[in-house]
Amino acid sequence: MKLGRLNHFGVATPSIADSIAFYRDVLGATKIHEPFDLPDQGVKVCFVDTPGADGALDGTQIELIEPLPGNVSITSFLEKNPAGGQHHVCYEVPDIHVAKAEFEAMGKRVLGEPRIGAHGTLIFFVHPKDMQGVLTEIMEVHADGAAAHANGTGS
Repeated sequence: MKLGRLNHFGVATPSIADSIAFYRDVLGATKIHEPFDLPDQGVKVCFVDTPGADGALDGTQIELIEPLPGNVSITSFLEKNPAGGQHHVCYEVPDIHVAKAEFEAMGKRVLGEPRIGAHGTLIFFVHPKDMQGVLTEIMEVHADGAAAHANGTGS
């Protein structure tokens, strides 16, 4: 397994609207995408772009995550962290199935089968107990990076 680019880190929040105001007004974010629902995952998400090395907004994204009614995992996280907080980190890989097989060969617990994530590409999560306490998302991104924005939301 070779470490890929840090695509985003997820922040669970009780209110995406309040978090948008925070990133805009306190941290000066200038590119905040429209929030959208992912009903299959029981969440509403919103991506905030950060500057890259050349100043363009192509750095690591921040994924704001608010639970939809009936979501258990994010709701449980927020019960333990009422103000919200860092939920996961996401690394890019060129082939999701190869990455999954490699993690499983190392004895890491992959949480479910690859599925379409918020960026419109295949993802899976690795259990935090196998990743030094960090819930880790693995996301397929092709060599040209174009697939990272496949869902048309700019995320």
